Amino acid sequence: MFFQGVKLCRRLVKHNPLRPLERTFYDFFGAAEMPKSFVINASAAKPKLVVIFMHGLGDNGAGWMQAFEEIKNPNICYVFPNAPGIPVTLNFGMVMPAWFDIKALNFDGQEDKQGIQKAAEKTREVIKEQMQKFDLTSDKILLGGFSQGGATALYTAMTHDEKLAGVIGLSSWLPLHKLFVDQNEGHNLKKQDCAIMQYHGDNDMMVKLKYGKMTNELLKKGGAKASMKVYPGLEHSSSPQEMRDVKVFIEDLLSKI
Repeated sequence: MFFQGVKLCRRLVKHNPLRPLERTFYDFFGAAEMPKSFVINASAAKPKLVVIFMHGLGDNGAGWMQAFEEIKNPNICYVFPNAPGIPVTLNFGMVMPAWFDIKALNFDGQEDKQGIQKAAEKTREVIKEQMQKFDLTSDKILLGGFSQGGATALYTAMTHDEKLAGVIGLSSWLPLHKLFVDQNEGHNLKKQDCAIMQYHGDNDMMVKLKYGKMTNELLKKGGAKASMKVYPGLEHSSSPQEMRDVKVFIEDLLSKI
């Protein structure tokens, strides 16, 4: 999609002091022992809200679990699924953690439609699992993610039949956007009525800001309740200020439950 060359899987950890546990595909070997998800449990047996947050390409949920430890709310359960290892075309077929294949660098390039839709179905399984586990309705589930994980969250939300609590996308984009523009195969941006919040750095050279803005404009034009915050100087990473803003958004949703 929008990544700049084979650097796409390297995390810019030096710009993100919150996430020293995050790793790249270079030390992915042995990941068969990784848990299905990392979890921060709520203090009560039944949380008021569940946040499902998906990591980026070549990563796992551990780093994001640590980042959310800094902003967690005791009434919320946080779930950080781990992507399977699959060959990624843009990185010469190397196997790495990915929600779907990346085949092209440009906005209108070839996309892994089957893989994206499979990832959305897998995400729906996680949603259903959390709903059943805690006896919650779908509007008590918030989806989010970083980069490819945020793209997966956005696509899943915008094709989900039930209303969610909200969506957060960090340094991400909406995959298969042409299907929404043309309203093909049941894709309709009015399908999801929840609040959507995007966060993006203006110095992001992997998923460029212009693609985040194009996604935001598309969502709003299509009738979605989308907003966006831009962070000067932030690269393809997160920051303490961004995470504080994520906390504010989540807790605002929680206050309305």
